[in-house]
Amino acid sequence: MNITTIRRPSIWFGLLLTATIACGAFALRQLPGIGVLSPLILSILIGMAIHNSVGTPSIARPGVTFSLKRLLRLGIILLGLQLTVSQVIAVGWTGLGIIVVTLSSTFLFTKWLGHRLGLPRQLTELIAAGTSICGASAIIATNTVTRARDEHVAYAVACVTVFGSLSMVCLPLLGGALDMGPKAYGLWTGASIHEVAQVVAASFQQGDEAGQFGTVAKLTRVMMLAPMVLLLGALAARRGDRSGGGAPIPWFVFGFIAMVGVASTGLLPEALTPWTNGLTQFLLAMALAAMGLETDLRKLAAEGLRPALLGAASWIFISGVGLGLILLTGAGAP
Repeated sequence: MNITTIRRPSIWFGLLLTATIACGAFALRQLPGIGVLSPLILSILIGMAIHNSVGTPSIARPGVTFSLKRLLRLGIILLGLQLTVSQVIAVGWTGLGIIVVTLSSTFLFTKWLGHRLGLPRQLTELIAAGTSICGASAIIATNTVTRARDEHVAYAVACVTVFGSLSMVCLPLLGGALDMGPKAYGLWTGASIHEVAQVVAASFQQGDEAGQFGTVAKLTRVMMLAPMVLLLGALAARRGDRSGGGAPIPWFVFGFIAMVGVASTGLLPEALTPWTNGLTQFLLAMALAAMGLETDLRKLAAEGLRPALLGAASWIFISGVGLGLILLTGAGAP
């Protein structure tokens, strides 16, 4: 062993710290009233609490950085195993069209409004991705090409947490008042609510059929993560964004697409599904824990209320457009 190896900072302490936080997040979900929050959201909250109370130990920083960059990409690649082409087919062409139009229009609206509010492009793109695609997972995936500050990522995660939680209360009430059928209601939740866990919580309130269709619709929406990140990476390259030493190329997205292909073959044993899903969630939770361990609440507060206003407007927009398109097309009708 040479002297360079001896002096090289170890990543193991930081990995142990982020893994411990992720374990704590999964454990907290067992408490009443907390299960509606995903381990990803709980992990960043715990990490932020540690960083802003006692501070992140300097010895942990190499492992924290490794979790934030390498484990994040691996988690997103494995996320592809949860999606199949048959799920897209099950949603139907009309349902798929509603999801695509709702997602793309929400992203463009959020970008436009963020510019009008004078918000940084990076923060606006993170809120747009988190709202239009799949919450915290989309935010951290998008940040691989957006390269926003950690405080911007934390603010965007806060937005999808708050407004996605409001959707879990509002959409079941509105769906009942509108007397929506189970498939129409499930499609609405899947096309408009931010996090997968939030969709599950809201859609199953109207029964198993609504819950199952809402979950499939949401996973179909998650599939849009790959083209969105590739598009943002191409735009960053076109702008000549070389803040990280070169134009960002999200190679991991091709791994995500490959895993969708693997899952679609049906060759993956069903017995492995709980294990791969659990590993995916754990890796992403470690990445969000690392994000929290680098987030300064004072810098977060300095952003003010404008990003929250953007998150609220984006939430109202995606909910309204999704509902309008479903009522207009009659999608999901018995």
